[in-house]
Amino acid sequence: MQHTPDAVQHSPILPGATLGLLGGGQLGRYFVIAARTAGYEVWVLDPDPHAPAAHFATRHLCAAYDDPEALKELGSYCAAVTTEFENTPASAMSQLAEEYGCAVRPSAQAVSIAQDRIREKQFFTLCGLPVGPYVSIHSPADIPAALSALSFPAIIKTARFGYDGKGQVRVVNSEEALKVLQHNLDLIPCVIEQQLDLATEVSVVLGRSESGAIQCFPVSENQHKDGILDYSILPARVDNEIAEQARSMAMAVAHKLNYVGVMAVEFFVLQDGQLLLNEMAPRPHNSGHATIDAGTCSQFEQQVRLVCGFAPEDPYPVPAAVMVNILGDAWGTEGQTPVWDHLLKHPQVRLHLYGKREPRKGRKMGHFTVLGGDQQQVIDTALLLKNLLLAH
Repeated sequence: MQHTPDAVQHSPILPGATLGLLGGGQLGRYFVIAARTAGYEVWVLDPDPHAPAAHFATRHLCAAYDDPEALKELGSYCAAVTTEFENTPASAMSQLAEEYGCAVRPSAQAVSIAQDRIREKQFFTLCGLPVGPYVSIHSPADIPAALSALSFPAIIKTARFGYDGKGQVRVVNSEEALKVLQHNLDLIPCVIEQQLDLATEVSVVLGRSESGAIQCFPVSENQHKDGILDYSILPARVDNEIAEQARSMAMAVAHKLNYVGVMAVEFFVLQDGQLLLNEMAPRPHNSGHATIDAGTCSQFEQQVRLVCGFAPEDPYPVPAAVMVNILGDAWGTEGQTPVWDHLLKHPQVRLHLYGKREPRKGRKMGHFTVLGGDQQQVIDTALLLKNLLLAH
């Protein structure tokens, strides 16, 4: 797919400069670590006084993402600004680029598409890429016609602010869908997706430069539980043809967006091997966490390079790796600290904790990665350790 070069080309940003980050969660934490290691200063804008990324930042602006004074400070002092999640107000990113001349990567336009499921699916279709059967509901008046056009069972997903299973409801027929929507008008606008018979789910994390150069990390195979990523296997156990097709589709999305930075594109793999686009994330992704330990360049190091205007690094092939999310559930109902020695006594295990103060059910508190040469042995070890962690 052809792409148009950026209208404005920026000079590379060298170590010693200050970078800005919208969002202070665990993805931002890893970005800050990578940037500080490379010699950059980092200012983090996040309203949470205990934001995990702020622990390593040069400065923490504890304010709303659209706070005028905070944006003025960020725009005045930072050579480039990026985001760690897709729900950053696109208007704030536009303001940083237009009023203060910051290199904002990715662009506000790319983020605005990714943060709205309706626009996102329309964009995929515009790219000529396949998505599963769905209908859009913009207002209650759309409900009857939409429900009659879809097969069930299906999943209702809010158009905005839905992630990790939030804002999603499974329904078995049109009557149940009607009841859910009539009693939960806050779900509208939304999309309703036909539930598909999946073989698996995969994702591609890639980095694209301002000049259009792209490097892809190994395709990840992802297992979800209750709408939250449970664990990821790198490389994905899919045919080479499917992996190559996923990479090609993901690159087409990035080129069409004229994207700059690291992004993830998630796919459904049907039983017959057909690939359907699910969604995209304009940032590093949970399914790419294994790259921190299993490769020559992590997704966060790649993000720093691209935000600063350099070409993406070619990540060498990774060994077999499995990344397992650690949710607040592992602390139990009484809040007991998990027994970390089950993990740390294994020399092939890397433990990562995000510095979050309060464990809650379903909240991502950390992850661990198991490395090795035999993929099935790595998978078995990861799942055994996961079960041991939850049992204590």
